[in-house]
Amino acid sequence: MLKKSLDLLQREAAETGKNTLKRSLGGFNLIAIGIGVIIGAGLFSLTGIAAANHAGPAVTLSFVVAAVGCAFSALCYAEFASMVPVAGSAYTYAYATLGELFAWIIGWDLVLEYSVGAATVAISWSQYLVRFLSKYDLHIPPQLVASPFETITLASGAQVTGFVNLPAILVVLAITAIIIRGTQGSAVFNAIVVALKVLVVLVFISLGWKYIDPANYHPYIPANTGNFGEFGWSGILRGAGVVFFVFIGFDIVATMAQETKNPQRNMPIGIIGSLVVCTVLFVLFGYVMTGLANYTEFKNSAAPVAIAIEKTPYAWLSSAIIVAILIGYTSVILVDLLGQSRVFFTMSRDGLLPGVFSQLHPRFQTPHKSNLLLGVFISLFAGLVPISVVGEMTSIGTLLAFVMVCVGILILRKREPNTPRPFRTPWVPVVPILGILTCLVMMVSLPKDTWIRLFVWLAIGLVIYFAYGKKHSKLGLGQQADASIEPQGTQVQ
Repeated sequence: MLKKSLDLLQREAAETGKNTLKRSLGGFNLIAIGIGVIIGAGLFSLTGIAAANHAGPAVTLSFVVAAVGCAFSALCYAEFASMVPVAGSAYTYAYATLGELFAWIIGWDLVLEYSVGAATVAISWSQYLVRFLSKYDLHIPPQLVASPFETITLASGAQVTGFVNLPAILVVLAITAIIIRGTQGSAVFNAIVVALKVLVVLVFISLGWKYIDPANYHPYIPANTGNFGEFGWSGILRGAGVVFFVFIGFDIVATMAQETKNPQRNMPIGIIGSLVVCTVLFVLFGYVMTGLANYTEFKNSAAPVAIAIEKTPYAWLSSAIIVAILIGYTSVILVDLLGQSRVFFTMSRDGLLPGVFSQLHPRFQTPHKSNLLLGVFISLFAGLVPISVVGEMTSIGTLLAFVMVCVGILILRKREPNTPRPFRTPWVPVVPILGILTCLVMMVSLPKDTWIRLFVWLAIGLVIYFAYGKKHSKLGLGQQADASIEPQGTQVQ
């Protein structure tokens, strides 16, 4: 199977003018980075859906199950990242260690994660915006804030069917325009966005705690309806698969291996530490949210925080919280769109996708054509598909990627046992196997139609690879990928 050699990756890195990354990060730095990345849009949107449709108040247990699966996968991810002596995505170092087909599958899977992830956040952004505007008697026609597959109940009790989620489309297109220009986000703005997200969680927990209605916790685990995944213990598992989206981003910590002092010690501290802190916050968040409002009130809502906070005397605070959430959401959409276009850029540069995806703007030095094509596609996805569907697709795509990373560690320990590893996953093969099993359990618990969509996506990807990518692979043709120019991006957490 075609593989990129480590020497080739080193030469490509040298061509970009990048120097060796300085090892300057300690355990505390990694924990802070992890918390900032993990606390994102999913917490403020999918928590309510998981509670209303699957787990009830026991959504807190769903968070714990999802966190355990993340921990096993993260330890494997850390070793995987540290083996390649240059910075890069899972696609890049899979290409170097497991081969081109494996790299394609991971790259294509990452595209699914980023695409539907951005769509999920855009839909929730739209619902929070509608709630914010309504407080000032500004109303968008309900048909223009929901997909054609959703029914909206008006204050009068009448029901209308959505046409298109226009705000979700517009926010994706607006951020796409920003990414094309390649504007660099300042470190100060990054810090403010991260601080706002953490502050919203802490304020919500602290203010909402004393207004919890204990009656909302009974039953804590609602009885199963007779269908797998609809409450009961199977509902907790399916809820874990849904809220797994919330933890997406912890793998960013693993990619810091080459910038970490004493990675053998600090990588586990950063990964596990950030997961533990965020899991505690998420459990408390879910506990307060389902205590303030009955879980049934979150049905079909991507703005559960707004519903819950209105159950307290601090209803006035919901406007400030919504503004903070909207700002945080905007940065998450930006990072998802940026990440997806850069995966496409790298795959195109390697010859696996058409050259249009790696053509750079003469002035902004960004893959503008790729940004525009993907921006239009994702905006339509956000405008026409319900949030429950895109959220589950993001989770199953990410879970599959983590399963493959865990499998990869087992293969590499046998195939390349002597390759230097700044960080080694402990207790191999136990940890990778537990990671595989935990992620597979969450995947199996997701709805059948989500699996169908995943298989369709992967099938499309394999058709593209064998029809185009394999024939045009620069590595297969004996050429080196053109890495002389890297796209400039927008760096926002």
